[in-house]
Amino acid sequence: MRYDDIIGLPHHRSKTHPSMPIADRAAQFAPFAALTGYGDAVEETARYTEEKLEPDADRLAELDERLCELLQRLHERPKARITYFLKDEKKAGGRYVTQSFVIKRADTYAKTLVTEEKIIPLQDIFWIEIE
Repeated sequence: MRYDDIIGLPHHRSKTHPSMPIADRAAQFAPFAALTGYGDAVEETARYTEEKLEPDADRLAELDERLCELLQRLHERPKARITYFLKDEKKAGGRYVTQSFVIKRADTYAKTLVTEEKIIPLQDIFWIEIE
């Protein structure tokens, strides 16, 4: 079988169907992902988040003292280094973040500490160091 009988024939072109564009022909051979998004889901599940720690009574008392001292110095616009829990937007848990802020005020009604950059719920504050 050497195909001698057809080797010299011209390439067939359909008279009823137009030729497929080159870009579409190339797409036929693109890799196929049967489980679209599976890799992202595995990566998200593997991403580590911490659980929020519940401070003991001694830590709460110390934190309360530091917060009172901070509130007494609000007229000075004090700077404080705050460690707080930042909830994760996609899954349970979150992470602890430590940042320095200039404190503007405390909102006792909303139970938040208002800084120049963000509003931090008092229940999420783990530690305060007044600078």
